Amino acid sequence: MSGRRRRGRTGKVVAAAVAVLAAAAAGAAALGFDLTSLGRPAEAEPTEAAPATAEVVRRTLTETVTASGDLDYGEAVALGCLLNGTITGLPAVGDAIERGQELYAVDDKPVVLLYGSLPAYRSLFPGVEGADVEQFEENLAELGYGGFTADDEYTYKTADAVEEWQSDLGLEETGTVDLGRVAYAPAKIRIDAVEAALGDQAGPGSPVLDYTGLDKVVTVEVELADQELVVVGEPVGITLPDGTEATGTVTGSATVVVESEGSDPDAAGETVLEVTVAADDATVFDGLDQAAVDVGFAGDSVEDVLAVPVEALLGLAEGGYGLELATGGATEIIAVETGLFADGYVEVSGEGLEEGASVVVPS
Repeated sequence: MSGRRRRGRTGKVVAAAVAVLAAAAAGAAALGFDLTSLGRPAEAEPTEAAPATAEVVRRTLTETVTASGDLDYGEAVALGCLLNGTITGLPAVGDAIERGQELYAVDDKPVVLLYGSLPAYRSLFPGVEGADVEQFEENLAELGYGGFTADDEYTYKTADAVEEWQSDLGLEETGTVDLGRVAYAPAKIRIDAVEAALGDQAGPGSPVLDYTGLDKVVTVEVELADQELVVVGEPVGITLPDGTEATGTVTGSATVVVESEGSDPDAAGETVLEVTVAADDATVFDGLDQAAVDVGFAGDSVEDVLAVPVEALLGLAEGGYGLELATGGATEIIAVETGLFADGYVEVSGEGLEEGASVVVPS
């Protein structure tokens, strides 16, 4: 019995306390107070975030002039036949052919690719001398034939080696290299087009095939006003369609006339500089075919100048540009003169501006 009374008394006290709290809450609510906040830690007042800053640096800036080019295998070179007879063998488009291999066949006898810059223009036999002899003999030596000196004299020792070479090719062993039996290219080639057909009658000057190099290159048209940017052998930047960046080298340039795209057939075309660029690592073009590629040429350059990120520049109401210097917890806007813009930076100068200073970069 006494236990129940104690529980009953406690229940009445709790009920009374709840009633008091409820009444207090109602009164507080009427007065605009929130009792639920009592006992919770006070929330901190919001503070303004510190501005982002960048450092004034001293560096070299080089402007980049970008032009869009086309990725392909470069300009194709036409190769004609110098023999009389019937075309009995042809390569396929895309074939890669190297030194000593057959380019095509006339009367079931091969015309062979050799490396060199001097085209074949005469038959070679003992007693002949000249740069073309030396070029041929160097190729013969590279193919593994010996017993002669690779110089500008075609001797009987050379003829002996040629007979061995002719035997391996299935040719008559004459020791004489007939005009048209070999064709020269700078290096290994890729067949770009086949102009002849099996069974065609060939003769000196008849077209057979077009070839290119094996490596893909970028061909860019540069306006003549920017031609001073193009220097054969100089480095350039390459940007692929997916944004990948690579380095390359200018390998050639030529002035060409681009036909007008207008409807007037008599309209004069535009004269431009056609520039060829090779990648330093040719594999960067693997998997790409006839893609648009950007090439960056180095333009104006300045050395040892103060520079800040372009985003730090402020447009001033009175005109020109300024920077917001940050010193401790204070900032100050100063006017600056701008110079070259390059690489995301801008050359700046102005009173009170020095290397290592912090400038605000607006977000």
